Amino acid sequence: MGAAKDSTEIEISGRLVHVSSPQKVFFAKAAVTKADLIAYYRSVEQPLMGAMRGRPVLLERYPNGVGGKSFFQKRVPATRPEWLATTIVSTPNGTTSEALVVEDLAHVAWAVNLGCLGFHVWPSRAADPLHADELRLDLDPMPKVTFDEVRTAAALVRELLGELGIRSWVKTSGSKGLHVYVPLTAGTWDSFEVRSAAVACARELERREPGLITAKWWKEERGRRVFVDFNQNAPHKTMFGAWSARPRVGAQVSTPVSWDDLASVDPDELTVLTVPERITSTGDPWSDRWENRQSLAPLMEWHERDMAAGLMDAPWPPVYPKMPNEPPRVAPSRARDHRSDG
Repeated sequence: MGAAKDSTEIEISGRLVHVSSPQKVFFAKAAVTKADLIAYYRSVEQPLMGAMRGRPVLLERYPNGVGGKSFFQKRVPATRPEWLATTIVSTPNGTTSEALVVEDLAHVAWAVNLGCLGFHVWPSRAADPLHADELRLDLDPMPKVTFDEVRTAAALVRELLGELGIRSWVKTSGSKGLHVYVPLTAGTWDSFEVRSAAVACARELERREPGLITAKWWKEERGRRVFVDFNQNAPHKTMFGAWSARPRVGAQVSTPVSWDDLASVDPDELTVLTVPERITSTGDPWSDRWENRQSLAPLMEWHERDMAAGLMDAPWPPVYPKMPNEPPRVAPSRARDHRSDG
């Protein structure tokens, strides 16, 4: 009887979702419970679905809340509601798994009930897994880089893309970085091409602002700079979802912001407790994204220019097989040590 009282069913998106222990605290410092987190996602349903609907997601689960044990879950459990949408996704090593597809808010609530404190979202939709419809540039600050410097780097990304006639949108990572997104014409580019475009963009940014921005894959070469992580566009890679709460003690949210607001935003203040009011007052800064899909053709021309100039591809993450035209997948210091030993 006790267990039955400690659970409930909620109606959401026309479905009944079982919620166990709704008063379980997920974020102790912010005093946010499981029920509170579901209520947060209800409050941001429209922009959340604009960013996530129809896409496979990887779940970052903390069954006992922030501070407890955690794990990433690619495969949905066998015991699940009949209405739950799933799809088969591939991994770099060739294995497959059955992933959750977010079709409506009930799917989000179902995942939150499992302790999902982070949705990592595919760049493609389940209906067209071979084509990415987002270019994603992860601006990752190295140690001692300030958020003001990341802001400056993001503005430079926007400026560079704007020179090519490419419009971009930005969000906080929910932590120390920023994510710049470009919505792409559907069914046009696969993830290999999108990654190539991202590599070309990162390299051009480093050429123009080498003291602030780096495209170097190896950490030992990055220094105190902002790394433009092009490999977030590699096939099967995911990015932390827009409007998703992060597993941080303050319940921070990866929050889309307007380019104008970016100058004054404090990412630590964007939480599940503050973001709903922000949307009410300022609206969804990403609301027009899918009406303004962009072309990667100018960036692909830069990629072809770099290849014609003799540049090799940038290194891939270690989980991927060796790629054509990829340089030796070894850190420069290790390569030097090997030559010295020889």
